[in-house]
Amino acid sequence: MTLKYSTLKILSVATLGIITLSGCASDDNEGFIKKEAKYPTGYDRGLSEDIYAEPEGVFGEGGLFFNNSKREEDSAGTGIGVNSYLWRAALDTISFMPIASADPFGGTVITDWYAPAQNSNERFKLNVFILDRKLSANGVRVTAFKQVRRGSSWVDMPADKEMGTKLEDTILTRARQMRISQLDKP
Repeated sequence: MTLKYSTLKILSVATLGIITLSGCASDDNEGFIKKEAKYPTGYDRGLSEDIYAEPEGVFGEGGLFFNNSKREEDSAGTGIGVNSYLWRAALDTISFMPIASADPFGGTVITDWYAPAQNSNERFKLNVFILDRKLSANGVRVTAFKQVRRGSSWVDMPADKEMGTKLEDTILTRARQMRISQLDKP
């Protein structure tokens, strides 16, 4: 009885394998040989132009709604993902603090803890986020963190909310100065 059962089991598995493998072979991919993958274009579907091409007219470059000429002007032609004036102004403004991480493509600058010389019992840390490719008032956000020394350890304390706002204003002012000086050059 066990011989019949094991033979039946082997035949079932073999039949299932043959059915599965026969479904893989077709005329399209010539058995198991795969054809080269192609990047889809409009020509594959009989369209007259590439579907991935930039639109023209009212919605395209130089159009009414999506005019990209100002974007290039605001980013100063750099390859970074955020406004270059805001990026450089942020780095310039917080240059007195040690930088732990800086990502020009994501627009983030994270500083390490900094203790002012006049008060070594408190320290600050900043997270600066460049949020836009345009040089605008809401294109930068600064979050400040504060710690105070209690004995031999540091305790988190709420940072002054105006500190972040003042740093944002300083970064924006410096970015505007950089842009104006760039425009004045011949």
